Amino acid sequence: MHNTVIQYTCLLAIILFSVMLAQKIKIAYPIVLVLIGLPLGFVPFLRGVEIQPELIFVIFLPPLLYEAAWNTSWKDFWKWRRVISSFAFPVVILTSCVVAFVSASLIPGFTLATGFLLGGIISPPDAVSASAILKTIKVPRRFITIVEGESLMNDASSLVVFRFALAAVLTGTFVFQEAATSFVLVIVMGIAVGILVALLFYAIHRWLPTSNNMDVVLTFITPYAMYMAAEQFHFSGVLAVVSGGLFLSFRQQQFLSHRSRLQGVNVWEAVAFILNGIVFILIGLEFPVIIKNLGPNGLAPAIKYSTIITAVLIVTRFASTFGATVITMVMSKIITVADPNPGFRAPILLGWTGMRGVVSLAAALSIPVALSPGHPFPNRDMILFMTFSVILVTLVLQGLTLPAVIKLVNMPDPDLAGMSIEQQRQLVRKKLSHLSLKILDEDYHEYAKHNGMVKSLKLRYTTDMEFLKDWEKDDNVERANDFYKDYRKIMAHLLREQRALLLTLNKKENISDTLVRHQLELLDLEEEKLRQHFEAGE
Repeated sequence: MHNTVIQYTCLLAIILFSVMLAQKIKIAYPIVLVLIGLPLGFVPFLRGVEIQPELIFVIFLPPLLYEAAWNTSWKDFWKWRRVISSFAFPVVILTSCVVAFVSASLIPGFTLATGFLLGGIISPPDAVSASAILKTIKVPRRFITIVEGESLMNDASSLVVFRFALAAVLTGTFVFQEAATSFVLVIVMGIAVGILVALLFYAIHRWLPTSNNMDVVLTFITPYAMYMAAEQFHFSGVLAVVSGGLFLSFRQQQFLSHRSRLQGVNVWEAVAFILNGIVFILIGLEFPVIIKNLGPNGLAPAIKYSTIITAVLIVTRFASTFGATVITMVMSKIITVADPNPGFRAPILLGWTGMRGVVSLAAALSIPVALSPGHPFPNRDMILFMTFSVILVTLVLQGLTLPAVIKLVNMPDPDLAGMSIEQQRQLVRKKLSHLSLKILDEDYHEYAKHNGMVKSLKLRYTTDMEFLKDWEKDDNVERANDFYKDYRKIMAHLLREQRALLLTLNKKENISDTLVRHQLELLDLEEEKLRQHFEAGE
């Protein structure tokens, strides 16, 4: 136990320095962590640190999925629901079928059932990988929504395929009608369980006397409750967490106080960062174990087959994205779609964002070592190596080259065809100022005459309205951008000096430390408000 604590402490230190390095060289940190984890796997001190499938599925996956779902816009998700659903279910099944038939015909000892097992493992792009990489790259918002939404939901369909393929290998039987019925049941009931558990926690937050700390702790219990409740009845725990997370995220303003939201965001960002870091470095650390189990004679054919299967995956994804584009254009003549003419640039970008991750490797590792005593599971080591190779190539190759592909495709952001983000922000500010002035004039007119603070508040909104009255003109938008830069610089300077003054005052015995801490918290909130206000449109 003592040695395990030291190992993971060292890993955390390595993760922190790796992320610093990634920021310095401007590469997504998951890629750097995997590459650094590869040689570390040969260090004797770290050889005991391995991926445990149950650890990933039960401990890591629920909070990471929940955090990703919580930060997903339900409005955007619903707008692109058809595209997301098509990639999360039909494309995963299609990819599993292609991988199954290619591997069964290509790899000695592979049956169709074993091929479907491999297809179920490596067919879904990973939610954690996609979110972590796309956050570091400037791409149109719709692509982030589609890729993250797809990767949030496709784990469910792939794990169902994996489950039935594993049963077919173990028992030697497969009933298509039973599998199809169970597939629908697992998905529908997984969503239902997630929403039911979300309703329970919604009620706890809203109608029981919880504190801010209790609210944050409850948000950590929620994904585990969703996942375990669904898995207990053999439904999709992944979809339970995703559906419940989207449900609560959309309603967070109704049941969480502002302090709970601020505190929760900070805590969740730190926890998700640590879990993501451990997950990606564990992928690299697992490589020596996989090589060792494969044996020296099996390495060359494993590399050959892995290269072919990875190429098949990439080609299948490109074919799926272009196929989805054609179907969308045809369906736009029958029903209303979000984008009736996606063009050729969109499928190229979507086709190159199929990064696989730790869920695939954890699924492969969960394959039993033996069918029965004395009968090893067929090609288990080959499946593990091919899974790792797919993850490595898609994560590193596609992740590193994605910025270049985006630049080469040169696709303008379709969502900015109307008002720019800056103009939208000015419009929102103008409407908020107008509403505030209306309330002050109608309900608090007398207060504004005698109360200096209310008078100052009214002056602030009046100034905003005056400044924003001609914001629609292009030259005024440019002028506003310059003003904002100056304002932010001046405010940052004022906040720095105010913080320094408070720390100086805190050294005096006649000034309460509690008072100074409270004032510092107010400055932190003011600085956070300044950051969010000016970075919202960047």
